[in-house]
Amino acid sequence: MNDALEPVSGWTGGGAVGEASGAAWTDRYSHAVMDTFGPPQRVLVRGEGAYVWDADGRRYLDLLAGIAVNALGHAHPTLTAAISAQLGTLGHVSNFFGTPAQIALAERLLAIASAPDGSRVFLTNSGTEAVEAAFKMARRNRGTETDGDAPRTRVLALEGGFHGRSMGALALTAKAAYREPFEPLPGGVEHLPFGDTAALDEAFSPAAVAARGGVAALVVEPVQGEAGVRPLPEGYLAHARRLTSRAGALLVLDEVQTGIGRTGSWFAFQQPEIGGGVVPDVVTVAKGLGGGFPVGAAIAFGERAATLLGRGQHGTTFGGNPIASAAALATLGVIERDGLLGSVRETGDLLRREIEAAGNPLVAAVRGRGLLLAVQLTRPVAAQVATAALDAGLIVNAVAPDAIRLAPPLILTADQARDAARFFASVTVPEEP
Repeated sequence: MNDALEPVSGWTGGGAVGEASGAAWTDRYSHAVMDTFGPPQRVLVRGEGAYVWDADGRRYLDLLAGIAVNALGHAHPTLTAAISAQLGTLGHVSNFFGTPAQIALAERLLAIASAPDGSRVFLTNSGTEAVEAAFKMARRNRGTETDGDAPRTRVLALEGGFHGRSMGALALTAKAAYREPFEPLPGGVEHLPFGDTAALDEAFSPAAVAARGGVAALVVEPVQGEAGVRPLPEGYLAHARRLTSRAGALLVLDEVQTGIGRTGSWFAFQQPEIGGGVVPDVVTVAKGLGGGFPVGAAIAFGERAATLLGRGQHGTTFGGNPIASAAALATLGVIERDGLLGSVRETGDLLRREIEAAGNPLVAAVRGRGLLLAVQLTRPVAAQVATAALDAGLIVNAVAPDAIRLAPPLILTADQARDAARFFASVTVPEEP
């Protein structure tokens, strides 16, 4: 038999239901995969649209989309065709060479970001790598303050922010449980209270600059995802832009979770109530960009930011490879072709209204933008609610003890949103004695 047709050992391919039970796959998982995530809640074998099926044949409405990744749902025909066609033509080269897909993707990202002349893109495999590139750009931004002689050595980030698990991205991430096992982390990072403009003013004040050095960059998420889907207060980013511009610091927006239509615009900072018309210096993006295929990017706005990393100062083996670029181009194309930005706004509003209108005493409110929402609970029982949802055939995420995160595919229909809302209308968790 041709070697190319031999089945892979331990897997016959295609995700056929019934090949092995979920329990059997979970047992194999426990002996083969590092225990960094705990046991899998289910072993999923196939998907279609907004639904996935587990190894035991049960269907689930996917309201998490791989944590805001599967923008087009599962097995979208345009996406799968684009990946297959590109793999059949040119799968990988090194970045010593360019490819049409890579170049076209960079151009497309600059266009949807409305980036000015002189802007450039660094393509990566993930959001964490995009943040690492931005961090290195901040390190290169070591000039002096425009109104003094203090070198720019400090990088500011916000409490509650999550930027990734590699060492530089982890230094920007405030959560102690993530940071402490791996300290010492790269230095010079300060964490400010979320949404506190007075604290931001102090960090840029002449006294702070004299005592601690100038600010090289401020890194923020327009909507904090892992902290429970918290949008920045209106006016905060505009204020941050004024301070960073005056100080010569970079304004870096981490849109890894919020970008590529998740909030109802290409990027969350483009919404007036969030961004206030700001033009950032760097935007990081990943997750939904490839529709499930690993790809990310750091978008540098303008010539100054785009030239902070010179030849040989950063690199990647797989970043911007032809398959990832083709996947991203297909994802962006479907979002535009099918009018998904408007659909995200409409379906997100419907989902929010239906959940809140049900009046379940366990639900306090729903917050967020577009199809990145958090159901705020009146008690810290999010883990129990997420388990109940899974048992009812819905995948959600207990993002905080008292909050459930919803980040479904951008193709979610109104009927599917109503199905989700019906669960939140009826879910109960008994009071502990």
